[in-house]
Amino acid sequence: MFPILLLLFILVPIIEIGLFIQVGGFLGLWPTIALVLITAFVGASLVRSQGLQTLMNVQNRLQQGELPAQQIFEGVMLAVAGVLLLTPGFMTDALGMLVLLPAPRAAIAKYLMSKMVVKSVGGGFHGGFDQDPLQRNPFDQRGENGNTFEGEYERKDDDDNDRHKLN
Repeated sequence: MFPILLLLFILVPIIEIGLFIQVGGFLGLWPTIALVLITAFVGASLVRSQGLQTLMNVQNRLQQGELPAQQIFEGVMLAVAGVLLLTPGFMTDALGMLVLLPAPRAAIAKYLMSKMVVKSVGGGFHGGFDQDPLQRNPFDQRGENGNTFEGEYERKDDDDNDRHKLN
C-alpha cells in the first residue's frame, strides 16, 4: 500500500504541473487561474447538493427498513470527490467530476463494494448485561447500564392545573 501512495504523491503533482503548463500556454495565466477557481466553486456546490440528495436516499432506505450500504459508500465517495475538486488541478477536477456524477458513482460504488470483505470479530453479538439473562429477575426493569426504567406518564396542560387550583 505504501508504494502505491508514494507513487501517487509523486505522479499526481507531476501530471498536474504538466497540465497547468499546457493549459496556461494555451489560455494564459489569468484564465487558467480563473478556470481552477471556477471548478473549485462549482464542484463544492455540486458536492453539497449531491450529498444532500444521498442523505435523503439514506433516510428513505432506513425508513423502509433497508440497509443503505451503497448510499453510505456513495456518501464517502462524495467526500472524496469534494477533496479532489477543491485540490487545484485539472486531472483531480476531472476525477472529482467523474465521481460526482450519479451513474458513474453508483457503478464505482458497486464495483468497490463487491471487492470488499466484511469480517465478524468474535463470532457474533454479545450483549452487555451485568447478569445472565436467564437468571435475571423478570420484574427488574433496569436496562443494560442500570439507568433505564419502564413506565408511563401523563402530560397535563397549565389550564388543567389552574382549574384544579380554583376548585
